[in-house]
Amino acid sequence: MTDDPAGTDGGSTGRLSAIAGTLLGCLTALAGLLYFTAAGALLGAFLLWPRTRVRARVLLVTGARRLTAVERWRRSVFFHDLFPEHRASDQQVLRYLASRTCAGLLCAVVAGLLVFGLVLAGLLAAGVARSTLSWQELLTQVVLGSVLLFLDVQGLFSLAALDARLARECFGPGERELLERRIGELAASRAAVVRAVDGERRRVERDLHDGVQQRLVALAMLLGRARRTRDAAQADALLAQAHKESGEVLAELREVAWRVYPTALDSLGLREALGGVAERCALPVRVAYDVSGPLPQSVETAAYFVVSESVTNAAKHSGAGHVLVRLARRGEVLTVLVRDDGAGGADPEGGGLSGLRGRVAAIDGMLEVRSPAGGPTTVTAELPCV
Repeated sequence: MTDDPAGTDGGSTGRLSAIAGTLLGCLTALAGLLYFTAAGALLGAFLLWPRTRVRARVLLVTGARRLTAVERWRRSVFFHDLFPEHRASDQQVLRYLASRTCAGLLCAVVAGLLVFGLVLAGLLAAGVARSTLSWQELLTQVVLGSVLLFLDVQGLFSLAALDARLARECFGPGERELLERRIGELAASRAAVVRAVDGERRRVERDLHDGVQQRLVALAMLLGRARRTRDAAQADALLAQAHKESGEVLAELREVAWRVYPTALDSLGLREALGGVAERCALPVRVAYDVSGPLPQSVETAAYFVVSESVTNAAKHSGAGHVLVRLARRGEVLTVLVRDDGAGGADPEGGGLSGLRGRVAAIDGMLEVRSPAGGPTTVTAELPCV
């Protein structure tokens, strides 16, 4: 319950809009009846004759599509329905208009009975006021009127639900079209995952070649110089330098391994793994973790890479002073938000972000990047936890 007046007004406005849309639907149903009557009278013979059947059907469907467009406008304006881009077939249009006409006329009859019942209730109240009714007659009328009112209201609700279902079936994509769209989405997400994996492999190879390999070469040279020198003091200095270089090689190798897959996800969990990302980042990173209960492993992995890639991009390219990471689970959706106060201008189609989008899409998630010039840059991912 809420005592917000605005919310109450909004609900009242929505109910009034639905009532107006229902009453208008009765009039459009009458228009549909007149159309089918006129079309049957004018085109019936031509529809039966094979030579003129095609042209007559085209004329019939053209008029039906115009009336169907009015019905779609009515559902959008008065019931605030949102329909995807979809062109119904001729058979769907005719079937919808016929069903909608029958349902609308029946709704008009039920609404008329309701009005008639209200008039009778007024007359009954007047009879009570004049004391012309006995208590037995009044009780009988009240019981019968209550039952009929209940049936009438239930009929109106059922017809309204039927109207909405008919609109969804006609104006929305069918099962075959939905299946084709889903296949296309899966194919696109699979291709994106393959591209992301290939890009990650290339990055790991580049990091190993340009970083770890070069440091190992330098380490080998230091050890070779220490082995060849005759000066004990110089050999000690070279060995100390080689020891320092080996530590840096291990740190860089560990960093590369973390970018491939963080073992802390398996051993410590997502929260501790994100803490490791914050510790290794050159910028101050604040992590707000509002997640209760365990998460699927695929969701944890995707969330980790969203945060890791976004924080790395912020540290390298944005010129930011700090980064905010927030994870919150609401129902069956985990929302991951990463925001920095940098200069903005990040390319949502860049290699790293497009790879993240493919990784998120692979688990039916969504990734949004907002990075206007001047900042801030906000990366938001919604990951289903089912």
